[in-house]
Amino acid sequence: MARLGVSHLYASPILMARAGSMHGYDVVDPTRVNPELGGEDGFRGMVAALRSEHLGLIVDIVPNHMAISPENAWWQDMLRLGRSSPHGDVFDIDWHPQNALLDNKVLLPVLGKPYGEALDDIRLMHGASGQEVHYFDNAFPIRPEDAAEISALGLEAYDAADAAGRARLHRLLERQHYRLAFWRTAGDDINWRRFFDINELAGVRVEVPRVFEATHATLFRLYAEGLIDGVRVDHVDGLADPRAYCRRLRARLTELKRERPAYLVVEKILGVGESLALDWQVDGTSGYDFMNDVSAVQHDPDAAPALSSLWASLSGRSAAFEPEEIEARHETLDRGFGGQLDACVDALYRVALLGLATRDVSRAAVRRTVIALLAHFPAYRGYATQDQRPAGDQAVYARALEGAHAERDLARPEVVARIVGWLCAPDGPVRQAAATRFQQLSAPVAAKAVEDTAFYRYGRLLSRNDVGFDAARLGIRPGEFHRRAHARGTQFPDAMLATATHDHKRGEDVRARLAALSECPDEWGAALHGWIGRNARYRAQAGAPSAGDEVMLYQMIVGAWPTTLTAEDRPGRHAFTERLAGWQEKALHEAKLRTSWTSPDAGYEQAARAFLDAVMGDDGFAAEAATFADRLGPAGAVNGLAQAVLKLTVPGVPDLYQGTEFWDQSLVDPDNRRPVDFPARIAALEAAEPPAVLAGAWRDGRVKQAVIARVLALRRRSPGLFVGGDYTPLTVEGPCAERVIAFARRSDDTALMVVVPRLVFGLMTGDGIAIPRAAWGGTTVLPPAWLEGRVWRDVIGGSERRMGASVSVGEILERVPVAVFDGLSRAAPPHGGRPARS
Repeated sequence: MARLGVSHLYASPILMARAGSMHGYDVVDPTRVNPELGGEDGFRGMVAALRSEHLGLIVDIVPNHMAISPENAWWQDMLRLGRSSPHGDVFDIDWHPQNALLDNKVLLPVLGKPYGEALDDIRLMHGASGQEVHYFDNAFPIRPEDAAEISALGLEAYDAADAAGRARLHRLLERQHYRLAFWRTAGDDINWRRFFDINELAGVRVEVPRVFEATHATLFRLYAEGLIDGVRVDHVDGLADPRAYCRRLRARLTELKRERPAYLVVEKILGVGESLALDWQVDGTSGYDFMNDVSAVQHDPDAAPALSSLWASLSGRSAAFEPEEIEARHETLDRGFGGQLDACVDALYRVALLGLATRDVSRAAVRRTVIALLAHFPAYRGYATQDQRPAGDQAVYARALEGAHAERDLARPEVVARIVGWLCAPDGPVRQAAATRFQQLSAPVAAKAVEDTAFYRYGRLLSRNDVGFDAARLGIRPGEFHRRAHARGTQFPDAMLATATHDHKRGEDVRARLAALSECPDEWGAALHGWIGRNARYRAQAGAPSAGDEVMLYQMIVGAWPTTLTAEDRPGRHAFTERLAGWQEKALHEAKLRTSWTSPDAGYEQAARAFLDAVMGDDGFAAEAATFADRLGPAGAVNGLAQAVLKLTVPGVPDLYQGTEFWDQSLVDPDNRRPVDFPARIAALEAAEPPAVLAGAWRDGRVKQAVIARVLALRRRSPGLFVGGDYTPLTVEGPCAERVIAFARRSDDTALMVVVPRLVFGLMTGDGIAIPRAAWGGTTVLPPAWLEGRVWRDVIGGSERRMGASVSVGEILERVPVAVFDGLSRAAPPHGGRPARS
């Protein structure tokens, strides 16, 4: 990593997670470093190794939720003692829900069948915490008040095998601070906030000062000792008050008086037109907004009508994304968030009961209104509190109100207006509680409905369906990309810039290749019609997939077809098919149209898999698919290089997800978390072949690594350019002006100029990634006056030139299809501080 040129290791959560966790986001003990990762001794050893190479460390933290299991001592103590537990205020529990059976109890939807049937499988046993209720791998503590009775009667008296024991066990369970229930009741009855709709992850009340300190104590200690340089806050929108949390976190880190301020970014999905608030005191988002921007600028927006029509005609589904999103939001609320919806409605109804003018607002009317607002909410959430009225909230709620008014059969306009008023101005504790409930409901509904449902139903072009993306907008033009980059550089110059993450649905180079389809919608349509006809016999034999699922499958085949795989390589095709099958299984479940995780249709899933095996086993189809993937491949590779260069040179801190310095043709998790072939990457880096040479062998991915390494070396040599350097879009003239993104950056005596192409599918010939000079037709970039007259070096291509009044695009992109020109430089400081300053 140090040789590649990165400044920091960016690690997933390091605190103790559930046993066997493959990612660390299911923390069970925030006071300990995860022993399965080596514990604190192992952590300190890792940091020592990083420091020996002048590398810093950024860690992911999970303040929103904890995993609940017998390993979580805080959760178990709360189950044992109820609200009186010292940890009773840690978890976000509604102790007085509408369901009277749950008053002062916690619903535990863990049973695999209805309670009356599952009672036979429940046992009273001696366990780690004394007398416990066991249900397979689950263990639940017993109230101290019941210990004497159990000791007197003996454990065998509670054996559900006989009627008396069953009745006695039932009465014992009814006295506990929890209520065991069938897992299918969770969506309707659960009375505690979950992470999205996951029953194993419970929301944490970090807004309580004592809880904040307890859950962050280990982080603060490690930061104070200089072992951590910054944090990425996971799912910040799940918190009661993200602004207050971020400001408190910044203040506490600042109190620890490190030489350099902590780097602090938040995982935040920005809605259309939404900006991160400037007063959160964070360095920016974790980069989904940039990921969307760089993807959008590589798609041709003019292809939207043709691709929309093609999708609708072949799939029978909506040509537009909005209807899919609204339908998915309604379904998500109905299927997965009934309990949380009830809590939100109850909170808002209490507001209605406060005023005489609102006595005519029934609870049913409040419920219908909340559903209508959430179905049309254009952002993850609002942020209004008693003390803060963010300006951005007004626009968000205005759009939600407009959408809710469209559902007149669901919500009365005057009730919608009143509730929006309460949410925008939550004066007093009752309104504040209601607003918080709504805000903490809208965020998970958006995540589950949009990213985990509608994105798997809408297949116009899957490269525009990813975390944080605006799927409704196929593409943007260079001017809009420049505007967004400049705004980020002005407001959050140290924001993280991502193009791949552990959560992405398609690898960055899969998206880059699929973007080329926006340049050839007619050719793509012809291929789809041909494949649908050719494979009709397999579809008839299997009885699946649906038309929409079939079209999306073909996109994934051509988009993710490995660059080094030939149609003749049957073992390679089989391995690729297995990867596609993993994607297909998740895609079908997440779409929730014919099957789902909670209501699986095994017959449909098996039929869809049979179809996949049949078409991928067909030599003729495989040859056609490989040929089409090869047609897209060079343009996709150029897009991948351009994407990498933009991430490394526009304002912000670039993030390289593990292994993506070679082509990233991964699919959704767990495919995007496969082991990385580091020896191959090390060998390529040590060979140090120039990009101009590697361009001829572009399929193995080494050219991408070489480009990244050279630009990272420039970041080391000229840090001032990337910390505070200004950002100046450059004028491009000529017949291919819209196919070029060009800008300059300058700070003190250093400067650079970047030129990368877009929409190159129609310019390319043959199998290589070189773009013929003649294809640009005299297109030129006009540098600003302060760039003229000096000798500049292309850090990627290796050439030197004196900058004139104009620069020929065809000339500078002829050998390598991306260019970064470097002016005067100076030495870089050592690593170990904030990423933007290294």
